[in-house]
Order: sequence, then C-alpha cells, then structure tokens
Amino acid sequence: MAKVKLTKNELKSQKDALKMFSRYLPTLILKKQQLQLEIRQVEMRQKEVQAKKDAINEDFRSWIGVFGEDVGIDGSLIKVKYVKTDTGNIAGVEIPVFVGAEFEPVSYDLFEKPLWVDKAVEKLQQVMLFDLELKVLDKQVELLARELRTTSQRVNLFEKVKIPETKTNIKKISVYLGDQQTAAVVRGKISKKNLVKVS
Repeated sequence: MAKVKLTKNELKSQKDALKMFSRYLPTLILKKQQLQLEIRQVEMRQKEVQAKKDAINEDFRSWIGVFGEDVGIDGSLIKVKYVKTDTGNIAGVEIPVFVGAEFEPVSYDLFEKPLWVDKAVEKLQQVMLFDLELKVLDKQVELLARELRTTSQRVNLFEKVKIPETKTNIKKISVYLGDQQTAAVVRGKISKKNLVKVS
C-alpha cells in the first residue's frame, strides 16, 4: 500500500477515486457475466456442430460400408477455395464469425469412380464445413476467455484491493484531520485562557 498524504486535498482525491471505482465496478461485473454467458453459448454451439459432424460421419461410414469398395476418396477431391468469416463484437471483444466456405469444383474420371462418389464428396464437404466452423468457434472461445480473465482480474482488483484500500485511506485521513482540528481547538482555548490570565 502506497504512503498516503494526510491532507484535505488527498482526502478529496481518495473520495473521488472511491466514487470512480464504485461507478466502474458494476460495469465490470456486468461485462464479466456477459462474457461467461457468451462462452457458454459458444460452447453449446460447438457441441451442436460436433454432434452434426459426428452424425454425418456415422451415416457416411455405414453408407460407404454398404458398397464395400475402396474408391480412393481422399483430400484430392475436396479443396477449400476460401473460408469466409466476418467480425463480431461481444462485450468489446472482436471475434471471428464463421460465414461459410467455398470449395474448388470437383473433377474426376467418371469411368474410374462409382456413381455415389458425388454424394460422398458432398458429405465430406459438409464435414469439412463443420470442421472449419469448429476452428472459428475455438478461436471465439479463446478470445472471450482471454478477455474474461482480464475482466475478472480487474473486478478482483477493484473489489479486493482498490476499494478497501481507498476506504482505509479515507478513514485514516479523516481521523488524522479530525485529530488536528480537535488539537487546534484545544490550543486555541488554551491560548485564549492564557490571554485572559495575562490581562
């Protein structure tokens, strides 16, 4: 705790600081709650997307198993042209928002690949879209969690350090100034008494 001057100016300064801390604390608490809520919502969205991806994968596995042939469906058939994201703002935090992706057109020899490859490519593109969205959601959680950590630290700083410290300083200065005022009154009475005796 820094040494505090025991003056009226310092008392005013400490009272102003306390007023400011008390005004900002509710805003910080609200921001903290909003960030916690947003993180929970993003995590729920992650679970939804993961469940959809898992469902497509499961459907895809059973569907491919029916045909029982290896036709070499790999990453060469699916290439992402670009991923489109936008920017959102949650409680003052800039976050990426997944908009979609565009894939390169699929080209392969129709005589070498079975007819169902088109359907398989479509399913794989859906899975890849979910993967891309999950990456963006991971980034959202990371950015929001970082801001939540900072905001929580500020809330703790205000609640546990700054406000109690300022209240202690105000009390200390007030007691000191009160003692000084009382001492001045006593000295004045003694001087007046001495002046009366001399006269």
